Amino acid sequence: MMPPPIERWHAIAKSRDTRALSELLADEAIFESPVVHTPQVGKAITQKYLGAAMQVLNNGSFEYLNEWYGESSAVLEFRCTCDGIVINGVDIIEWNAAGKISHFKVMVRPLKAINALHEMMGKMLQRAG
Repeated sequence: MMPPPIERWHAIAKSRDTRALSELLADEAIFESPVVHTPQVGKAITQKYLGAAMQVLNNGSFEYLNEWYGESSAVLEFRCTCDGIVINGVDIIEWNAAGKISHFKVMVRPLKAINALHEMMGKMLQRAG
């Protein structure tokens, strides 16, 4: 059975409604990017990164392939194609007792995909200001 925070995440990812992220993210949320060395701490920056990722990765080819659930965490394997490059990765998501996402880590392969993602996300984040 899919945990409620993951059900909400799927609905947001499908709709690409970045405003709805605000209700799902904990104030102390941490985002770990495959291309940024340090964890990004706080709801606002986590929402900014996830919103940019939705624009870059969630382009019609994005799909979750497999999911594994723990008591307060989940691993979601995804695949998409961006600029002709197949990107394979996982979202590692943890949530708190209130059901809000407290930690979101993204891991991506292969290296060519990481480099492309770094460039695309950089451009998206610059536009987002």
